[in-house]
Amino acid sequence: MERLLAHGHHQDLRDRVHAFAEREVRPRIAAMEASRSVSHELSRLIARQGWIGVTVDEEYGGMGAGHLAKTIIIEELARVSGAMGAMVQASQLGTAKIIHYGNDVQRKTWLPRIAAGECLPTIAVTEPQSGGHVLGMEGTAVRDGDDYVLNGRKVYVGNSHVGDLHGVVVRTRPGSQGLSAFLVETGTPGFSLAEQQPTLGLHGFSFGELVFDNCRIPAANLLGEEGDGLNVAYSSSMLYGRANLAAVSLGIHQAILDETTAFCLQRERYGKPLAGLGSIKLKLGQMQSRLMTARLAAYHAVDLLDHGLPCDAELMNAKLVNVEYALDSARNAMEIHAACGLYTDRPIERYLRDAFHIFAPAGTSDVQLLRLGEVAMGEAKGEWSECLSDVVRMDRMRKTA
Repeated sequence: MERLLAHGHHQDLRDRVHAFAEREVRPRIAAMEASRSVSHELSRLIARQGWIGVTVDEEYGGMGAGHLAKTIIIEELARVSGAMGAMVQASQLGTAKIIHYGNDVQRKTWLPRIAAGECLPTIAVTEPQSGGHVLGMEGTAVRDGDDYVLNGRKVYVGNSHVGDLHGVVVRTRPGSQGLSAFLVETGTPGFSLAEQQPTLGLHGFSFGELVFDNCRIPAANLLGEEGDGLNVAYSSSMLYGRANLAAVSLGIHQAILDETTAFCLQRERYGKPLAGLGSIKLKLGQMQSRLMTARLAAYHAVDLLDHGLPCDAELMNAKLVNVEYALDSARNAMEIHAACGLYTDRPIERYLRDAFHIFAPAGTSDVQLLRLGEVAMGEAKGEWSECLSDVVRMDRMRKTA
C-alpha cells in the first residue's frame, strides 16, 4: 500500500510539472534561444512553484518529498527546456549545503525563503586555474575579527547571474583540511559578477563567474566548521550533482525520442511514413532501449538515496549512463533528421547542444569510469552516501532530543 501511495504521489507531481512546463516554459523557449541570456522571469516563476524546496523538510516550509520527487521535477522541466531543468538542479546543489551543513539559524533563515521561491541558491567551487581539482583552489577567506574577508574567482557557477545566495568554498589554511564554506549574498560589497558569456546551449540558464575582491562577510556565514569545505564540495557534487545531472539528461533524452518519433511518423518516403523503414525502426529501438535503461539507472540510484542506503556507485553510473546515452540518441536523431535537423525551426539541434552541457559537471564520463573501476577493484575510498545518512540520522536525533 505504501508503495502504491508513493507511486500515486509521484505521478501527480509529474502531471503537475508536465502541465506547467508545457503552459509556461515552452512558449518562452524561442525568446531564450534568441537572447542567449539568463531568463530571470522564468527562473523566478519556477521557484515560486515551491519545487526548489522538494528536499527541504516541511518544518522549514519545504515539500520534504525526497530525491526521487526531485528527479521527476528536473526531468519534466528538462524535457521541455534543458536550461530550466539545469536551473532547478543547480538550485538543489545550493540548497543541499544548507540542509546538511547549516546551523539552526542558517536553516531557519534561508530554507523557508528557498522553499517559497524567494531565494535562488548556488554553490561555487570551481576556479579557473584548478578546474575539477578541488584541492588546487587558491581563493581565500581570512578571519578578521568578527568577519571573514574573501578573495578569488569562481567559474562555471550554476545560476551565477540569477542567484541570491552563493555557497562559496575557499581556502582558510593549507592542506586538504584547509577548505571552508561560506554563505555570500548577492549585493555584498566586494562581490561582483563577470559579464555573462554566450554558450553552446542551455540558453536561459547561467553558469558564469563570481568575483570576490576583499569581500567582507560575517563570521556567522561560515557553513559548518572551518575545514568542512571539502566535505561540502564533494557531498554536493557526488550525492546531489550526479543525480541531478542524470535527471537533466533524462529529460533531454525523452525529448529527443519524442521529437524523433513524431518526425518519423510525419515524414514520408516512398509513399509511406519514414517510420516504416526497417533501418529507421532499428535506430528508434536503440533510442527507446537506451532511454529505458537510463531511467532505471537514475530512479534506482535516487531511490537508494531516499532510503539512506549506500549508493555512490549507483549515482556515478546514473550520471554516466544518462549523459552518454542521451548523446548517443542525439546523434541517432540527427542522422534520422539528416539536413532537416540542421535548421533551428526544429528543436532537435537544441537538444543536441543542451546535452553536451551535462557532460563535464560533477565529473566527466572518464571520471565516473575511473571511480567505478576503483569500486570494481575494491579500492573505493568510503561512501559519501553513508556519510549523508549519518548526518541525517544525527540531525533527527538532535531534533527529537
